[in-house]
Amino acid sequence: MIVDRLRRRRADHARLKRVLRLAARSLEVSGEVALVLAGDGTVRRHNRVYRGKDRPTDVLSFPGAGGEAGLGDILISVAAAERNARALGRSLDQELDVLALHGFLHVLGYDHETDEGAMDRLEGRLRRRLLGHS
Repeated sequence: MIVDRLRRRRADHARLKRVLRLAARSLEVSGEVALVLAGDGTVRRHNRVYRGKDRPTDVLSFPGAGGEAGLGDILISVAAAERNARALGRSLDQELDVLALHGFLHVLGYDHETDEGAMDRLEGRLRRRLLGHS
């Protein structure tokens, strides 16, 4: 499910759903994921409340219980995605793909801050296979 809270900019919902479906298939997982596209303010509030960091970030993930309850929620700041895209020489759609995939891995329990590079390696392989870039 995609919730788009943006008024001025529209993301390619079909493309994002495809990325998440392909990632789920590649990792042999199933379940519902909610992807929320929002602005910096919304993401900053959630980052402050849930992580104690009073600043915007590009993506936040909230793992769910799994099964019928769903895999979890992914919250992306499209404003941050635009900044990232410019800095990295990607299109906005490409950056949203990357952030959706990154968030999806977090929903599944991967944590690049504590796993000695396991998530980064997996994400790199999935980016090459599913997105055609690293």
